[in-house]
Amino acid sequence: MKILSLLSMLTLALWGCQPSEESAPSQPPEAAASPPAALSDADIDNLVRRSYPYVAMYNVNNKFAAQQGGWNTCQADTELKDHTLRDIARPNNDTLYTSCLLDLRNDAIVLELPAFESDYASLMITGYDHYVNMPMVSRLGDFQKPEKMLIYTARTAGYGGEPVDGIDRIFEASGDFVGSVVRVMPHASEPERFKRIVAQMQSVKIVPLSAYRGVKADPSADVSFPAVGQTDADIFENNLLEVMQFVFNHTTFDPQDENDQAVLAAFAPLGVAPGNVFDSARVAQIDGIRLRDTSLQIQREWLSRLTEPATMDELRPRIFQPKGQTDPEAVLAVSIIGPIGIPQEEAVYPQVATVDGAQMNATHDYVIRMQKDELPPAGAYWSLTLYDLDQGFFIPNDRKKYSVGENAGMKLNEEGGIEIFIAAEQPDGVPAENWLPIERKDLDLNAQLRVYVPDLDKMETWQPPKAEVVAGS
Repeated sequence: MKILSLLSMLTLALWGCQPSEESAPSQPPEAAASPPAALSDADIDNLVRRSYPYVAMYNVNNKFAAQQGGWNTCQADTELKDHTLRDIARPNNDTLYTSCLLDLRNDAIVLELPAFESDYASLMITGYDHYVNMPMVSRLGDFQKPEKMLIYTARTAGYGGEPVDGIDRIFEASGDFVGSVVRVMPHASEPERFKRIVAQMQSVKIVPLSAYRGVKADPSADVSFPAVGQTDADIFENNLLEVMQFVFNHTTFDPQDENDQAVLAAFAPLGVAPGNVFDSARVAQIDGIRLRDTSLQIQREWLSRLTEPATMDELRPRIFQPKGQTDPEAVLAVSIIGPIGIPQEEAVYPQVATVDGAQMNATHDYVIRMQKDELPPAGAYWSLTLYDLDQGFFIPNDRKKYSVGENAGMKLNEEGGIEIFIAAEQPDGVPAENWLPIERKDLDLNAQLRVYVPDLDKMETWQPPKAEVVAGS
């Protein structure tokens, strides 16, 4: 998060498929589910669409935790990401991140944040439900001074939301296992400032509330996580019910929320419900290949739709929003294009299509032209990043050049506009900063813009540029 976004790693060792913690309530024998009749195509489609956001976030957050050494750890970027990152789709090459993975079951967590010497910073908190919460953003004047934020969940032992001395903010998360991500513009064109910002990001830390109060907490119960997948489709094929059972046991579901109840209703006939212990012999037997194929079909559907400006215009106000301010369609869309994104007030992510509507492919070279008055209306900065379409990964190249923009480098022409080339070789007369390298082969491409702190009024009429095939390529 696909997007967003951020950190990841190469192939990881997977956790074993074991029941949740021993303290979880047992499912009575009489409640055991019998295998249902064969699921219809509509049933499969509903299961996948309802569960895709949870699957995507489970896959991302648990991979992050493995890479960072477990939960209740923080990891700060010291350099921008490159093409070796292969476990999250459509990552961001233009900002640095400090990622803190929080286990809130047994203790609330105090997140200690510094002031940031940056024109842009934000804090995002999200659980397995994929709703995006932005409790702090520099756009609203935050991050001008150090602060302490207390984070807890409805199931956190020993804490119920009461004020704590020395705590500046209190935030109730929707799940026991959440990702807390600080995004910062690193000002890479200013090396000394870049170094100071990196040090500030490394100073972010977490402290259990018990330790903050100077008391000893009871140890957390052991927990065994269902296996992650190399891709989201792997989970749909191999262990969807186990993953969703785990998610249900560690997520807050609102009995009055229609969407919350709809996902619970979709899985209840299969023997998966909050409070159950996963038992492969007691849940329904489902066809993983059908689930995988449907997930890939839905993925292709949305990747195609998101190249249409009208679709993005309609979705933009609804994506990367908190619960109650979005809808299942919007949450599904962002779980496919990239989890861990931020709302339109912070950033928008226009897709670049071709002039003739054909799919971009590395068998051709392309040029993207913008006049001065056609540049993205960014209050902070903008970039254009190139990915492969199917997996959403950076295009490997020796230059490690994946985007064009303020942080990655760009050169405007004398009139204040820009020409960005996607090409197998650097075109004559084109600045290296404006060239995104590709390997000449049959590979579908995806060009995505990021516009940080956009002028939303101007975005109403602004149109993304279109890519043109370079003659003779």
